Amino acid sequence: MAAARALTKAEKAAFILETLDGLYPMPPIPLSHRSPYELLVAVLLSAQTTDVKVNEVTPALFARADTPEKMVELEVEEILEIVRTVGLAPGKSRNIHRLSELLLERHGGRVPESLEELEALPGVGHKTASVVVAQAFGRPAFPVDTHIHRLAWRWGLSSGRNVEQTEKDLKRAFPEETWNRLHLQIIYFGREHCPARGHDLASCPLCSVVGRRSLLR
Repeated sequence: MAAARALTKAEKAAFILETLDGLYPMPPIPLSHRSPYELLVAVLLSAQTTDVKVNEVTPALFARADTPEKMVELEVEEILEIVRTVGLAPGKSRNIHRLSELLLERHGGRVPESLEELEALPGVGHKTASVVVAQAFGRPAFPVDTHIHRLAWRWGLSSGRNVEQTEKDLKRAFPEETWNRLHLQIIYFGREHCPARGHDLASCPLCSVVGRRSLLR
């Protein structure tokens, strides 16, 4: 019997979209927030930390300071005391205080909507900025976290060389209007169905169809 034809990247992308839209038609934003500023702070805190842990500390932080004006009134040590259980808390506390100062100095206390202006803030890298423009302002972006980077390689959509290349490859593979929901859908799928280790690819609803053939042998 002849081997099944390998899917093209376009066919894989279409199947992934259909499957994820069925599983997560309206994926929620995992970080609790009520404003672009709160989202910016929450995403900054989430680096090398789980969203669950961030959501445990931000209610107390935002009860004290939910705007840049209120945040700069706190000492860095006060911020640190609230977020201490989050990874890399000392550096993140300094960055939260300083970026709040810069938002007041440069942007009238508002969170800017451009990647370039966001990335100029301390502690805000490309992924953090992409999350904010996508989730706070609805602008097309494709933030790539470890789940997305891993699955893009596993599904044969990217070389896995680095997250920058993965982002470029995924933006080419999927229509722009799908990016904002798709990056959340892939994160949820990676967490719930497609772990890094101990994963049965043959029974996975996506890997069994679009996974690299070398992994399925």
